[in-house]
Amino acid sequence: MWRSFIKGFNSYLTLERGFSPNTKEAYLRDCDRLFSFLEENYPSITPKTLTYKHLQAFLKSIQTSERDNEYKLLTISSQKRLVSGIRAFYKYLLIEDVVDSDPTELIELPRLDAKLPVVLSNEEIIKMIESIDKSTYRGAWTNLMLEILYGAGLRISELLNLQLSDIYQEQELLKVIGKGDKERWVPLNKIAFRQLDFFLKTTRTQIKPMRGCENFVFLNQRGGHLTRIAAFQAIKEIAQRAGIEKNIHPHTFRHSFATELMLAGADIMVVRELMGHASVRSTEIYTHLNTTHLRETLLLYHPLYNKG
Repeated sequence: MWRSFIKGFNSYLTLERGFSPNTKEAYLRDCDRLFSFLEENYPSITPKTLTYKHLQAFLKSIQTSERDNEYKLLTISSQKRLVSGIRAFYKYLLIEDVVDSDPTELIELPRLDAKLPVVLSNEEIIKMIESIDKSTYRGAWTNLMLEILYGAGLRISELLNLQLSDIYQEQELLKVIGKGDKERWVPLNKIAFRQLDFFLKTTRTQIKPMRGCENFVFLNQRGGHLTRIAAFQAIKEIAQRAGIEKNIHPHTFRHSFATELMLAGADIMVVRELMGHASVRSTEIYTHLNTTHLRETLLLYHPLYNKG
């Protein structure tokens, strides 16, 4: 039964995460190893009943296997990739509502230097927005989507689940339901709020919502709830049209939002609150980005580093 989710997981890795073929194949191979271990040792275990102890047993079996040359004496980077694949699989299961908890969150590995996320500059984002054909319905919601993703740092799921009742125009606030159904209030700039108001009063009124979708801000052409895949594809198309060669996806705008704040000197605890991070450790990656920017500035402008 574990392998019945592979097709959907494969699509998730390709369309929503934008992974390279090599990374995707590695993730699928790692998950297949987990499935084989569970089928042999815990045949009655399901995605919902899998626990941290089962994962511990799996990792131990891989680490000590005499016949598995690839995984024998795993390096830190190999361990990290192995767990990343399994975590990605469980993230997919959470998104699809197959499970309601993630046992992979409890796995701790030796820390590596954090890989800095891909970010877009303000100029690149403006270039993307300017390349959108806003005269079409698809162009209108794509434009609004980018404005809110970059202007408020929302997760794509948070954006697509926005309800009309979550908009507080006078206060210029959005009520956002994040991970674990945690509620937070996120400010949005005046320009984005004006665009949101215009979209709702004009463009969206042209679409008849399907039953049960009346309160969603973002609807597709048929009036159904706009999907993550549709949002991902729209962003890819706009990036290509704007000549952006970076491998971007909806989360890139969230990274860019936080990066701009940190580069401007925002307090990390405020950024954490805006991002809806459960732990400040998740926000610390943007501190590394800030440090990189400071180092580059030092090398470029300080006379002791800029000789000859």
